[in-house]
Amino acid sequence: MAEERTTEALWTPLHSPSRLFHALSLGTRSLSDSVAHIVEALVWILQYKSGAVLSMAANVVVKLLTVIPSSILQQYILDLGDPLLSLLSSNQLEVAISCATAMNMFLSNLIVKKEKQVWEMLKERNTVACIVTEIRKFSYEIMPIDYFQGIASLLSTIMWRWPQSRYAVWNDTVLMKVLDTLLVKPDLSVKVAVVKLYSSLGLCGNAAKKLLDNGEALLQTMVLCMDSSCPLAVRAEGFRLAQCLATNEQSFLRMTSLCCEPLVKAIVCGMNRWSFGFGKILSDKMSLLVEACHLGLVTRWAGKHHIYFWNHGIEKVLLDLILEDFHGRQLQHFSSLEEQITMAQEGLNKNFLHVLRPYIWNILGWLATYCEEDFTPNANGNELHIKVLIICACLEFVNSISMGHQICEIDAMQTPRSESASWAVLMMVYSPCKYISSNARFIFSEILLPNGKDYLKNLLHSLNYVSSVDCSGLSYIHQAVVDLLGLTCYLGLPEYQRHVIEGKGMKIASAFVRWYWRNHMHIKRQRFNPHWDNKFLKRTCCWVHAEEWEGDDVLLLYGLWALAELVHLSGCLKDNRDIYCDEVNSKEVPLVSILQEICNDASSDGPKWFAAYILSQFGFYGFPSKLGKRMGKALNEDEHADIQFILTDGETLSVHSVVLVVRCPSLLPPEVLPFDEKALTNASVTDDAEKIHEKFRKEVRLSAHVDSQALLRLLEYVYFGFLEARDELVNKLKPLAKSCNLQSLLRLLYRKSPTWGTPIPRSDLAAALGPVGQRCSDIILEAKATELSSWTCSVCSLPVPHMHVHKVILWSSCDYLRALFESGMQESHSQTIKVPISWEAMIKLVEWLYTDQLPSPPKGCLWDNIDSEEKLYHLLPYIELCWLADFWRLEGIQDVCYRVIVSCLDSSRELSIKIIQIASKFSLWKLAEVAAELMAPLYNKLRDSGDLEQLDEFLVDMVRTASVRHCQEISLES
Repeated sequence: MAEERTTEALWTPLHSPSRLFHALSLGTRSLSDSVAHIVEALVWILQYKSGAVLSMAANVVVKLLTVIPSSILQQYILDLGDPLLSLLSSNQLEVAISCATAMNMFLSNLIVKKEKQVWEMLKERNTVACIVTEIRKFSYEIMPIDYFQGIASLLSTIMWRWPQSRYAVWNDTVLMKVLDTLLVKPDLSVKVAVVKLYSSLGLCGNAAKKLLDNGEALLQTMVLCMDSSCPLAVRAEGFRLAQCLATNEQSFLRMTSLCCEPLVKAIVCGMNRWSFGFGKILSDKMSLLVEACHLGLVTRWAGKHHIYFWNHGIEKVLLDLILEDFHGRQLQHFSSLEEQITMAQEGLNKNFLHVLRPYIWNILGWLATYCEEDFTPNANGNELHIKVLIICACLEFVNSISMGHQICEIDAMQTPRSESASWAVLMMVYSPCKYISSNARFIFSEILLPNGKDYLKNLLHSLNYVSSVDCSGLSYIHQAVVDLLGLTCYLGLPEYQRHVIEGKGMKIASAFVRWYWRNHMHIKRQRFNPHWDNKFLKRTCCWVHAEEWEGDDVLLLYGLWALAELVHLSGCLKDNRDIYCDEVNSKEVPLVSILQEICNDASSDGPKWFAAYILSQFGFYGFPSKLGKRMGKALNEDEHADIQFILTDGETLSVHSVVLVVRCPSLLPPEVLPFDEKALTNASVTDDAEKIHEKFRKEVRLSAHVDSQALLRLLEYVYFGFLEARDELVNKLKPLAKSCNLQSLLRLLYRKSPTWGTPIPRSDLAAALGPVGQRCSDIILEAKATELSSWTCSVCSLPVPHMHVHKVILWSSCDYLRALFESGMQESHSQTIKVPISWEAMIKLVEWLYTDQLPSPPKGCLWDNIDSEEKLYHLLPYIELCWLADFWRLEGIQDVCYRVIVSCLDSSRELSIKIIQIASKFSLWKLAEVAAELMAPLYNKLRDSGDLEQLDEFLVDMVRTASVRHCQEISLES
């Protein structure tokens, strides 16, 4: 009876579901003081689970969420969420649908500070697994579609907010097959629900890869959803999924391999404001325009999609987004350039769709960057459209550089517009397309009149000020960006080139490069383009992002580009050679030394290319690297050479077939090249290991046309990746480099400006580990005893795990092995070296020796969802390599291994006890200290639980000391 009275008391405020629903309909004013009582009553009803009223109560929760501000209801999410989640599997599907809808509304408006608590609730209720089970047993034929839509939408929201929920979904093979089946159903609402699920899944890089592995049907549905015939909400889901799958270049190129033209057509259509029909552009239409323009930024990657953008009239669509009344105007009436400039300026002044301007300029710039050299507008009238686009970009750019120091005070919206318009003009002025480049230079020059020289003078003064007084404020950085872009564009106009040089442009540009490199500021272009950020994509996980060409050194890239043009011009103008020489031989750190540092240490390819291009003006050609420096030790080293070049004058050069076959196979005659894989495999059946690795030496007689000095320099490039030569030798090198198909070297020898997006030539020797290098292998590395049960080798019949490698690479990279090979002891003549580490560690060691890179352990959700034992299995090889690095005196690899281990331990501290024991066993005390520091905050807990008893006293004392230090630091901070 007491319990019944308590229940009755809880129910007193509104007495019945019907009255509660009636009260909700009166509006928020009458409810503002009663929300707590209403929630209390609803929680009781939902927990009571009376079939007669559950459906009504669940509907009341949905109503409550629509009429009460979410800010008021946030505090009740844990109270209402628990019973709502418990009913997601209710046999009453109407109840389950309402509960899923209510919970989805709650989570969609959840404030960030509540996320941790709510996730704990979701985990406790095993919500993700529950929803997955419901979707797996969903029957399209007999169950209401509303039910699938409700639970799928809830799961999508959960995955969007909590990355840790995604693995359980994409790793469920049965679920993914069910979704694939539902995707091809004719009902558009079902397709959209699946697409929405895939969008949230696609935020995980591992899941996106899995989606694209069988992605043809998915991409067809995605493009279908993006079509203008679909409702705006449906189109938005299609664009969001496309953005998720196009998070990095590799995934986007995979998409274009499956459906390039339909995808591009959908993007262009989405950017076409007239595809929404006539009338005012409302917020939902504007939102979709932004989504489409954001997806249009895929033009930043080279590929066949660029030609489809032109084919589908991207220039008309872009211009229509800039000029409000362009669609209905007859541009032919504006016959003269002056009239076209006036018309464009009037349109820009209206500030129409100003939010989209940065997107438009960036897309235009990328289209110009990757446009073919012989591209010309077609006969459909797009010549005038392209011309007016160029005019608009140049007008906005000139407005930016004319503002001078005022740019420091412009609003946040103006900054990305200034940078992106300036950048677009730079890309057009230096476009490989002759049509775009010539028009951009002419129009830019015309618009600069009559104040171009004054703008240039102010621009040079501003740049000089930034680098001379060490300005590092954000406003100065914004100004420097526009100034550098402006300076480089000016250098593309012949009538201003001498003015830049006479205005000490060389000194100013080199001073800026010195200043930037000295301060190591590391700024990405996205910093000036906040529109690149997308709320939907901010919660990505597990994506591997290849560094963009400009990387996080965009200011350095702009500075080097300007300097490159100046160095080239100063070298060409004989009366300015003194300016050129003065800067090169400055009393400060020599410019050449700084450029070589950039080639070695810059994080991205763009700055490296421009630094290498400038160095080519000084007689240095190529790209220095750590691996190249190591391999350079072997050049002309006779002991491990297996080929001898004989020149007509009798001079000989000793080389190594493994290096040449990977980096310059054209230097080898056909009979010296390795067998193909099939021939090698067949031959290896009868050959034993001794015969396979028997040393062979070949003599190759070279043509009389080959100059010995030129060949020696070419071999320096092959081994080091870098060479130095004077002009007379360069002329002899050009035909040799051409015959060897060394395109990157050839470009530098001819001193051609870098092409945007061109990667730095690979210097690693990874290909030597495959069939191409097995023929010239001369030694075996054998790992210590392993549990590998089935072992086979394609080269020999040795029964133990081993790898066929090359003495010259071991000799170049390892002091210990070099000393061993040169010792004259019995071991130095052995065909096998026993490596005292596991097979898994040896694989990583060999990859580092051949590439200067270490393979990484699993990352992201893959790492988070494996057990501690498997995590330890992945980390052990790196610990072994740390120990071997000390034993074998391997430079560089130990630091990389430490970073890998510490990074993994930081996210998996439960491994610390095992790691500190293993580190102690290998005498890796630095690593043991790291593990002790990670255990320090948990010292009392570990002691009380008895976990520390498995450690010896010395290690316990190490953890105890770290704990005391940790407590002292906390005390000082407080």
